[in-house]
Amino acid sequence: MKAVIATGYGAPDVLELRDVDKPTPKENEILVKVVATTVTAGDFRVRSFTVPRSLWIPARLTLGLTKPRKAIPGMVVAGEVVAAGKGVTRFRPGDQVYAYHITQLSAYAEYTCIPESSALAVKPSTLTYEEAAAIPFGGVTALFFLKKGNIASGQQVLIYGASGSVGTAAVQIAKAFGANVTAVCSTQNLELVKSLGADRVIDYTKEDFTRSGQTFDIIYDTVGKTSITDCLNLLKQGGSYLQSAGSPAFLLQMRWAAMRTGKVLIGGTATPKAEDLLCLNDLVTAGKLKPVIDRCYPLEQIVEAHRYVDMGRKKGNVIIRVQPQSNR
Repeated sequence: MKAVIATGYGAPDVLELRDVDKPTPKENEILVKVVATTVTAGDFRVRSFTVPRSLWIPARLTLGLTKPRKAIPGMVVAGEVVAAGKGVTRFRPGDQVYAYHITQLSAYAEYTCIPESSALAVKPSTLTYEEAAAIPFGGVTALFFLKKGNIASGQQVLIYGASGSVGTAAVQIAKAFGANVTAVCSTQNLELVKSLGADRVIDYTKEDFTRSGQTFDIIYDTVGKTSITDCLNLLKQGGSYLQSAGSPAFLLQMRWAAMRTGKVLIGGTATPKAEDLLCLNDLVTAGKLKPVIDRCYPLEQIVEAHRYVDMGRKKGNVIIRVQPQSNR
């Protein structure tokens, strides 16, 4: 089968398309014919080894000393089950599924094995495989943190970085919970974010949201570019500051600020679960969550896709078509 191999750490050119053996599912795994995947922020960080200096040694030991230990990258899969291990009970050949796993998926390939215990679910029937691949990474991350922030109907919520994969999902999920959403993005993305349901959109190139005079129940920074001090000043009593892209040093600052102020500050990495995908399925079916796709590339153009993502200008998701079909 065809698969993308990470030959080392560095620029997108370290990714090479090669012929490799087709995997065989273990007792608790399903074998999936991958139709689509996506280039996530996690894929970028692993490929380029973009990690804080304080984590350089443990990250090398975990990910691989000279090149990624997991040769085939990719954290999100949308495809069809073609075989199942003897211990699998929830899925069978022919099921159209999608999945998200930070460490155990190898999605940049024509076939991959997925543990049944992963964040794995039958994809919404209304979505193509390409559309389905645009849901898990941003959707699971946004849902995880908004729930941690105790989002509720009627709250004032600010989403910073509202045009990315996580941001576009966060705007829609917050609206689905009944929140009043203020979104922050750049000029070229204003109309996109408005179309997702944001009640107010701030162009950060022209206006400083910290000087708006408005206070919020939740401030969710999806890209790690806000100031803790500035944001705490805008939080209501009992409000939450959420950050899903912070370094270890920044997370320590958040813990200290939480102890000092008594406000809720939550950072780190979302833990994908199957129930999260089922929740996202319900939102998609209800028309409250729509995939946002910037560009689609064939697997053969994986290097070009990563180069585009490296520019930091993508809107929503960049999809990789692994198989030519795009069936529902």
